[in-house]
Amino acid sequence: MGSPFLESVRRTIRTLHYSVRTEQSYIYWIRQYILFHDKRHPIDMSVVEVGQFLSYLANERRVAASTQNQALNALNFLYKKVLDQPLGELQGVTRARRPKRLPVILSRNEVARLLNQLSGRYLLMAKIMYGSGLRLMEVLHLRIKNVDFHQHALIVRAGKGDKDRITVLPDTLEPYLGNQIERVRLLHQSDLDAGFGEVSLPYSLARKYPSAPYQTGWQYVFPSDNRARDPRTGRIKRHHLHRSSVQNAIKNAVRAAGLDKPVSSHTLRHCFATHLLEDGYDIRTVQELLGHKDVKTTQIYTHVLNRGGRGVRSPLDKG
Repeated sequence: MGSPFLESVRRTIRTLHYSVRTEQSYIYWIRQYILFHDKRHPIDMSVVEVGQFLSYLANERRVAASTQNQALNALNFLYKKVLDQPLGELQGVTRARRPKRLPVILSRNEVARLLNQLSGRYLLMAKIMYGSGLRLMEVLHLRIKNVDFHQHALIVRAGKGDKDRITVLPDTLEPYLGNQIERVRLLHQSDLDAGFGEVSLPYSLARKYPSAPYQTGWQYVFPSDNRARDPRTGRIKRHHLHRSSVQNAIKNAVRAAGLDKPVSSHTLRHCFATHLLEDGYDIRTVQELLGHKDVKTTQIYTHVLNRGGRGVRSPLDKG
C-alpha cells in the first residue's frame, strides 16, 4: 500500500475534473486515513474504520466541524469513486462541534479605513469583494470574458458548490477594472510574442477548443507576475495570483488601519451582504447575489444588523 495507490486516486480526481485544491485536500486526507490505520489498504477497511478516523479527528486532534466534513468528503469520494464500494451509514461517530458564531462585520467607516491602506490591484480586488460580494477565490478565478460592462455585472463561474451566478459590478469600479483588463491584454500579447500565452481552462474545454487557452477572453483578470509550469500538464502557463499574496496584503492593511477586529478577505463579503440589508434590499436578492443555496445561510446577516439590540433602544438611553 504505497504511492501507486494514491496516484490512482489522483488520476480519478483529474478524470472527474476536480479542482487542484480539491485534489490536494482529498489526497491529504486519504493519506492521513491510511497512516492512522497503520498503512492498511482502504479496500480492507470500511465504514467502521472511517468512523474511527473521524472520531479521532474530533476527540484527539480537536478539528473544526468543517475540517472533519472535508475529511469525510474525501473518504466518501475514495470509496464511491475509486474503490466502487460506497460507504454505508456512519454510526457512533463523534462529530466535531460547529460553534454558532456571528460573522465579523466592519462599519462603512472601517471598510473605508481598510481600503485606504491598499493600493493597485490589491485595492481593486478588495473593492470587488466588498462591492460585488465575491469570495477571494472567485476574484482570483475571474476571467476577462466574465466581466460584463454592458450589463454592469460580474459572472461567477463554478463558484462554491460548482454553481454559476451573476452579481453586481459597481459603476465606480468599471474604469479601474477596464484599465486592469487592458494591462492584462498587453501582458498576454507579450506572452504570445514570446511563444507562450496559454492559460488553464476548466474541465476538458482545452481539448474541445484547442485555441481557447490562448484567447484573451479566457485570461485571468488578476494574473500572476510570472509564468509557471502547470503541475498537471507540465506546460508553461500564466496562472492567477496566489491567494496568499492577497491575504497578506489585506492582513497588512488591517494592521495599518488600526482595526482590532479579526478581519480577513472574507470579511469584505460579509460586509457586502450586511450593508445591502442595512440599505433595505430584500434578503432574497442578497441571497442570489451571494450564491447561497439556502436563505437560512443569508439570514445570519440579519442577526448582525444593529448589533447589541437588533434595533431596540435601551431604556437607559430613553430620556
